[in-house]
Amino acid sequence: MSETNNNDQQQPFNGNEAINLAEQQSKNTAHRNIPPLGLEDIPLDDDTANLRQGPSLHDGLLALLPLVGVWQGTGQASDDEDYAFGQQLVISHDGENYLRFESRIWRLDDQGKSTGADQRETGFWRISLKDEIEVTLTNSRGLVEILYGEPVNERAWQLESASTIVTATGPESHGPGKRLYGLMPDNSLGWVDERLVDGTMAPYMSAQLQRIVG
Repeated sequence: MSETNNNDQQQPFNGNEAINLAEQQSKNTAHRNIPPLGLEDIPLDDDTANLRQGPSLHDGLLALLPLVGVWQGTGQASDDEDYAFGQQLVISHDGENYLRFESRIWRLDDQGKSTGADQRETGFWRISLKDEIEVTLTNSRGLVEILYGEPVNERAWQLESASTIVTATGPESHGPGKRLYGLMPDNSLGWVDERLVDGTMAPYMSAQLQRIVG
């Protein structure tokens, strides 16, 4: 993903552009949604990753609207070792003023075939009336992280770690980081995660995902 300039960061968010963009993105995926669990009913709306189905998106989430959907693709990780991975990312809502974030990652071999599960991450995105993004994430490796950020423009969102907690059995070192999520020219979703290593921000994980639902 390319860097954005300071002028882009100061541009006001345009809700109509976001809605139009979502329309363009979903031409081939608008009929799909998250499968229901089929369990006993509870008196709450089901999560939906399709803006045409289920409850209406809360007005407070307009600046995050283009993120809603199910995304799938591949990426690269640079942790203790370098490896390729596949990812499915579900960003959904239930009509309340937050987005649900659910990521599943699996490792890939040199031929692009799965070699087994890697990490999972789940959490929630919220955004204030001043477009201040708040994100809480829990990772299956034993990490809990709080990030804050803001929209760069109607196509990109940047986050920075405010607090990272590692459990006793979690990674020995996992520095604070920065993330950038953005819609690419082909309307895929790209993201980059950098982490502080020996006083310097270094690439940690990145991926490019195609919309498959919503």
